[in-house]
Amino acid sequence: SYLKPNISIIGCGWLGLPLAAYLVKKGYNIKGSTTSKQKLVLLAKHHIQPYVLTLHEQGITGDFNGLLSGSEIAIINIPPGLRKQPNKDHVKEIENLLKAIDTSAIKKIIYISSTSVFKDTVDFPVITAQQKPNSTDGKAKQLIAIEQLLSHRSNFDTTILRFGGLFDEERHPAKYLSGRSHISNPEAPINLIHKNDCIHIIARLIEYDLFNTVLNAVYPQHPTKMDYYITYCESNNLEVPAFNTTQKSKGKIVESSKLVQLLDYTFQKAP
Repeated sequence: SYLKPNISIIGCGWLGLPLAAYLVKKGYNIKGSTTSKQKLVLLAKHHIQPYVLTLHEQGITGDFNGLLSGSEIAIINIPPGLRKQPNKDHVKEIENLLKAIDTSAIKKIIYISSTSVFKDTVDFPVITAQQKPNSTDGKAKQLIAIEQLLSHRSNFDTTILRFGGLFDEERHPAKYLSGRSHISNPEAPINLIHKNDCIHIIARLIEYDLFNTVLNAVYPQHPTKMDYYITYCESNNLEVPAFNTTQKSKGKIVESSKLVQLLDYTFQKAP
């Protein structure tokens, strides 16, 4: 087999930690970052070399040289955190991170973006990976700016991976919607992806050495939001949500055929 590249995973949270643990099991050398000192022990337990790293608009706190040194690939998997701090400049934070990466030996980056970079409209457009992001929402605009920032950097090759709504058994959006009323966009198609598929897709990207591309990653079935959540809640003994059907639904169908083709990938976990 080929010599496996060393990888630094920036952001070992809900997706990043199991991703790091999976890659370690696959025989990769993984360094990983967390924002909390308490989690260092947990990372080490999974044989991830652990670092505390926090991004700020002013700069970076933590040993980013240690985190990046010796690695060829960086996976940037940091939620923008705009729910807690709506006025934060997340683009600036990533810019600071890219400056640090510029001074390292990193040659390749996987950036985890979101399908929210595409606008929801009443005609439910089919969105391919080739389409230009067009959302005007504040958080999406920051992600779009970061995508552009990355595509203009020449020191490294970047693959941008746009995930739909992430879920697993414990953390499922149906649990959040259960029992609520007046939920908007009942006719909108769903665009979800299981955490395990996310992990397998990233591993396959590294294995196939597929860089300098942009991919959408969403499970290829798109029932309406209303049908899907009502059925899910009924079959999981959760209180059924109620929807607001008085307004036209806005949505989109995010299509992942480019990913399926280039990575020879089969989605495993249906929503």
